[in-house]
Amino acid sequence: MNISVIGCGYLGAVHAATLAHLGHTVVGIDTEPRRIAALRAGTAPFFEPELDTLLRAGLANGRLTFSTDPAAVAAASVHFICVGTPAGPDGASAELRYVRSAIAALRPHLSAASLVVGKSTVPVGTAADLSAALAGTGAVLAWNPEFLREGHAVADSLTPDRILVGCGDENRAHVESTLREVYRTPLASGSPLVLTDLPTAELAKGAANAFLATKVSFMNMLADVADAAGADVTQLATVLGLDPRIGARYLGSGIGFGGGCLPKDLRAFVARAEELGQADSAQLLGAVERINAARPDRFVTAAERALGGALGGARIAVLGAAFKPDSDDVRDSPALVLAAGLQARGADVIVTDPAAVANAQRKVPELCFASDTETALRGADLIVVGTEWSEYRALDPRRVSKLVRNPVVLDGRNCLDRAQWIAAGWQYHGVGRTPTPG
Repeated sequence: MNISVIGCGYLGAVHAATLAHLGHTVVGIDTEPRRIAALRAGTAPFFEPELDTLLRAGLANGRLTFSTDPAAVAAASVHFICVGTPAGPDGASAELRYVRSAIAALRPHLSAASLVVGKSTVPVGTAADLSAALAGTGAVLAWNPEFLREGHAVADSLTPDRILVGCGDENRAHVESTLREVYRTPLASGSPLVLTDLPTAELAKGAANAFLATKVSFMNMLADVADAAGADVTQLATVLGLDPRIGARYLGSGIGFGGGCLPKDLRAFVARAEELGQADSAQLLGAVERINAARPDRFVTAAERALGGALGGARIAVLGAAFKPDSDDVRDSPALVLAAGLQARGADVIVTDPAAVANAQRKVPELCFASDTETALRGADLIVVGTEWSEYRALDPRRVSKLVRNPVVLDGRNCLDRAQWIAAGWQYHGVGRTPTPG
């Protein structure tokens, strides 16, 4: 099929590349010339495993092109809206001007044969407004929210765990047949298609992220209780995860969640619930956000305890700047908030990350950064694991002990082999686990 993707940021670039990989002819449109130039060169303007390979393959076989000219969508019959919906001026509700601009730029090129498909995360009710904006074009609007995980976005696009499509009853047959063709390959591989109405589809992404955020904050609350009681939250998570009603995923404890989706979508979901007169029902999510916001400060205090009560003059190596491994995204990164908090208490902080140093330097220029792990570790009084990159999990504690000044580690993600580090002579401090002397 001939498809256009409007907006070539994280979501759009991945979607365009994977659609081309599935055999469609795809043009990606974006207003940012430098972004388009990078994509035309086969290089994603952000870190995402496997994406560059797909970009180069699509460019080489001619199925994938990029442009800043909205008229380049002329040959397409299906148009995906993949622009960003950042937090608005109030810091909570979603900013929809990019979505509206995309619809306005697309409108002159639409006809009765066109299907416009929203993938951006929007507040419920947005699709109704956009349908009115399309009046007179004959085009049909559907909503197909994304459920991508940064660091796994290519796999999530090629083999999604569900494909959700919302549309009006009057257009259901047309929308279903068209998107079944778009997603023929993943559907044939077993990905389920869920057809629903527009409001339900709009609610789904925000609801999913709100639920995941709730699981994370719940486990972090349990970690605090476990700390106070002398229990081990990792063993508690194992017990909970064996309950099929709960499941084992997202039961880790640590310094909190971040990134460009969970914090923003959680706040937007609450803001929209309040607009709909459901503020009381949304109080649970307010508590989820408050627990998460408090995590970095708790770990500043934990660092003080690990160093005997004072951070002034202590050299602290923070391993990780991205909000999660396999990503260079530092938006709302708890690791960076923690690093800044340690520095504010007088510590000499140095931060490193396999992929996110450049973004972190732009985000928090007052921090010091190292381009490699060994440089960050050298002479440290305390190691803080802020992001659970595989290379940090694989560190040899005996070798590392020769680099640092004091063998003390604060495992902010419970990702290290606790027994191995203790056996190597380290004082280990985890999350919701009784600290052990070295």
